[in-house]
Amino acid sequence: MTRHDAIVIGAGPNGLAAAITLARAGRDVVLCEAADAPGGAVRTQELTLPGFLHDTFSSVYPAGAASPVFARWPLEDFGLEWVHPAVSMAHPFPDGGAVALHQSLERTAASLDASHAGDGAAWEQFAGPLLEVFPQLRRTMIGGWFPVVGPAGLLARHGMQGTLEFARLLLASARTFSTELFAGPRAQAWLAGSCLHGDVAADDAGSAITGTYLQLLGHFVGWPSPRGGAQRLADALAGYLESLGGTLRVNSRVTKVITAGGRTAGVELANGERLRANVVVADLLPGGLLSVAGDALGSAYRARLERYRLGPATVKVDWALDDVVPWTADEARGAGTVHVGGHLEDLVDAQRTVGAGRLPERPFLLFGQQSVADPSRAPEGKHTAWAYTRVPQSHRFDADGVTAFAERIDAQIERFAPGFRDRVLARHVMGPTDLEERNANLPGGDVGGGSYAIDQLIFRPVPGVSPYRTTVEGLYLGSAATFPGGAVHGACGHAAARVALTEGRVRRWL
Repeated sequence: MTRHDAIVIGAGPNGLAAAITLARAGRDVVLCEAADAPGGAVRTQELTLPGFLHDTFSSVYPAGAASPVFARWPLEDFGLEWVHPAVSMAHPFPDGGAVALHQSLERTAASLDASHAGDGAAWEQFAGPLLEVFPQLRRTMIGGWFPVVGPAGLLARHGMQGTLEFARLLLASARTFSTELFAGPRAQAWLAGSCLHGDVAADDAGSAITGTYLQLLGHFVGWPSPRGGAQRLADALAGYLESLGGTLRVNSRVTKVITAGGRTAGVELANGERLRANVVVADLLPGGLLSVAGDALGSAYRARLERYRLGPATVKVDWALDDVVPWTADEARGAGTVHVGGHLEDLVDAQRTVGAGRLPERPFLLFGQQSVADPSRAPEGKHTAWAYTRVPQSHRFDADGVTAFAERIDAQIERFAPGFRDRVLARHVMGPTDLEERNANLPGGDVGGGSYAIDQLIFRPVPGVSPYRTTVEGLYLGSAATFPGGAVHGACGHAAARVALTEGRVRRWL
């Protein structure tokens, strides 16, 4: 067994962040990744045709641009460059109108007012005070445990009323919040569409916070993507880790966490090799942790991990295009992200259908067209695009079924961009099983790292004093299953590594 100070399992953004945090503290750390490249769900590949670079999973990273973890590190020295589209997000309607999210609060308000007079002022009145304290709010939403800094900042800056407004937002449903804030139906759909990035139903408590926070991020840092593809972010993190002396091992699947005397002793790889370390940080969801640590976790903790709930499954489609998408709405043509679904009731109906275990005829789509602002992703004059939508975990697709559902996705885009199909050169479709086969941290095709229902929103993966500690001494969890959850920000892995470092210092002192 080779000896190291620490081992990290999984080279997704959280695993990379954990390894970097340990390496910066002077630890000899080895990062083991099952795939042939780092990144986890941050990958770029030629999925359709040669020369067309598609982000295999995730693509747009407002949380990454805002991450207080990434901001500490010189990732630009390792090739990371953020590209901002002219419009962060557009929400079009079938008649050719749209409401846009701009980084500028004033331009966003103007777009909202164009859809219904007064809605822009309503958004400025709501968002303005929160943007004043956004650094504190960001530390609550993308920080480690325990999340108190944002509310405390609001209390200090805007008194009890501002703090109560934030608390109400945490508990509100997307439908209730959007209809109370805006008088016009288009602004309501614009806000609710961002709320549907999460898996909580628009009528359920806790669904408003996701979308509202995404809109605020759009003002604070935009909704950017890495130039050249998502892989550039993963490669920058990996490059920085190696510059610190950390070791990255790809094609190295960990199959077992080795324990001795109730504490971590190392890991075993699929090829039988063993690596020794007293600290192991796992960028795994509960199912993955159970598979590698098993009985060592103890029956009570295992039972609680087994109750961790996944979110809906996902179908994702990538296209190679002969030209830009012919959106009817002007605002959508320059947007990096487009929410395709129409009016609020259309969004709610699609989500209700999924919740009832059926496939929607007109699915709500998260649509990306990064090549509009980043021509390096496609041959000259050509473009790439992608879309994904949530589907029931209970639905079992065969290959023909996924292809048939992709036709519904094409048809939904055609409603808002007539002529879209004529510009498609090639299409690549992934169903839930395909996503999980490519990345074991997407079980059942859940791209969110577990449900964000209100009872699992903060206390992830189980209620406890620290979400990053497990019942095995020296074994820590630093994945999207821990606070603050999914999105690409590295905060979960960074927090887990900090807990490991702190407890290591305490043990030496004792």
